[in-house]
Amino acid sequence: MLYFAYGSNLNHYQMKNIRCFGSKYLKSFCLKNYKLIFCHPNKSNKFGYANITKKKGSKVTGAIWDITKEHEKILDTYEQFPNIYQKEYFYFREKKVMFYIMDRYFIKDPPKIYVDTINKGYEDCNIDLRIKYRF
Repeated sequence: MLYFAYGSNLNHYQMKNIRCFGSKYLKSFCLKNYKLIFCHPNKSNKFGYANITKKKGSKVTGAIWDITKEHEKILDTYEQFPNIYQKEYFYFREKKVMFYIMDRYFIKDPPKIYVDTINKGYEDCNIDLRIKYRF
């Protein structure tokens, strides 16, 4: 199955060696009409994590991974599906691609180490982007 990552799961070491051993990075991909935000479902939490929200004319650059059903179960647990993140889908080359999205959230700044992990993922995927935050 195909999975679209836009946050820390862009990071190849994290995906291939920690979360989903044996997953395969396929390519970078721009998801149209969404934008990247950082948020948390708990208002009192200090930090936020990657999420995407619909926004006409925007795009989110991420990665498409080939994962197994077992990998999906691992990601479901990590993303706290269905309590925090929900699953949505789009089609790429006539194949269904799954991604996670948080519906209820409060905007929060991400921790620096998390941004560093995402930026390393952009580098791993040859995506010419860097998230810049003042910490």
